[in-house]
Amino acid sequence: MNLLDNRYARILTILLLIEGTAFYAVAFRAERVPHVSPLSAFPARVGGWRMAQDVKIEKEILDLLNADDTLDRGYVNPAGNAAAYLFIAYFETQRAGQAPHSPKNCLPGSGWEPIESGPIAITAPGRSEPIRSNRYLVEHGEEKSVVLYWYQSHNRIIANEYAAKFWLVADSIRYHRSDSSLVKILVPVRHGDTDQATRTAVEFVQAVFPELAKQLPG
Repeated sequence: MNLLDNRYARILTILLLIEGTAFYAVAFRAERVPHVSPLSAFPARVGGWRMAQDVKIEKEILDLLNADDTLDRGYVNPAGNAAAYLFIAYFETQRAGQAPHSPKNCLPGSGWEPIESGPIAITAPGRSEPIRSNRYLVEHGEEKSVVLYWYQSHNRIIANEYAAKFWLVADSIRYHRSDSSLVKILVPVRHGDTDQATRTAVEFVQAVFPELAKQLPG
């Protein structure tokens, strides 16, 4: 076994230990479930953007997500020349297999293939630290979209799936809570301009984040 194999084995062992610790931390402790308003009450207008579409999520997808509440909406910017889609899946507990599904696994399953990926930092109103999000450029046939996503819980923004598992264990032990949300932003690429699509996604995040901070439990 070479050095790379040894390193991979160590990483896999650590991840399995985190998964196991997360299971026991969540499964065998009484939880404090915060009160959260229904996502349907999320504002139709955010920072000048207005809701243009309330997307009905298919039952098969809802069953797969196994979330306690979901939101899927399209918004249009103040000038009316750009659109962004907001998806939220809220989990009040991560017992019994309930947990956010990573978009990097779900997107290929729905026909969207990632062709570019990396982190992105976004400054947001009312937040001292930037939002550290995942950024994906995905394609489906001739269509392309920019996707931003992160995990949000307890006033914390987490881009990395394994870091999210770590904080799940820590918060379950300290606060007896395992609630979490997946927030995803999708902006279609127009005229092949991926940079503009990314700027639009960032502008939408900056507009919507203050309402997300109010809606999702801190």
